[in-house]
Amino acid sequence: MSSDGEGPPPPAAVTKNRSQSPVTSLARVGILVISDRASRGDYADRSGKAIDDFLGRAIRSNWIAIMKIVPDGTDNVAKALIDMVDHEGCDLILTTGGTGPAPRDLTPEATRMVITRELEGFGELMRRVSLEQVPTAILSRQLAGTRGQCLIVNLPGRPSAIDVCLNAVFPAIPYCLDLIGARRIEVNPDVCAAFRPAA
Repeated sequence: MSSDGEGPPPPAAVTKNRSQSPVTSLARVGILVISDRASRGDYADRSGKAIDDFLGRAIRSNWIAIMKIVPDGTDNVAKALIDMVDHEGCDLILTTGGTGPAPRDLTPEATRMVITRELEGFGELMRRVSLEQVPTAILSRQLAGTRGQCLIVNLPGRPSAIDVCLNAVFPAIPYCLDLIGARRIEVNPDVCAAFRPAA
């Protein structure tokens, strides 16, 4: 790993249990905000909240949210992802921030360090739908991949772009989680037309 993570240590995860059901039976969804300024408290996080709001509308079954904010940099992001998968037991992790071309935008590099298989279709689709909104979407480097029984998806940093991207890719996520052996999630069909083939 590189040594560019010189910011403060990542804060402890904030966990929200959305049900009284046994914790072991609930899907665990990680929301990882990657931002130097948000991690320092220079401004309130809005992108993590945008992800949480979308998930609250889209997921019908009970689930547990595990939220972290870390500075940019491959070390910080890779360590947080490994912790959220290997120790927190996340089934799905949605990251936000660090996917552009600026020198400190290193989220894709960190993600590739920890995943075992890349799923190129996620990034391709997110860029395509984003290009319908802004021409600068070609600068985005979002990707997705799996680590064990967890799916990791990089999202952009702007709340409006997060909503566009999640609306595009989330229909494929529940079945992907089924295929990799993650805990099952059910979605609200009024928000997300998730596809699962007939048994």
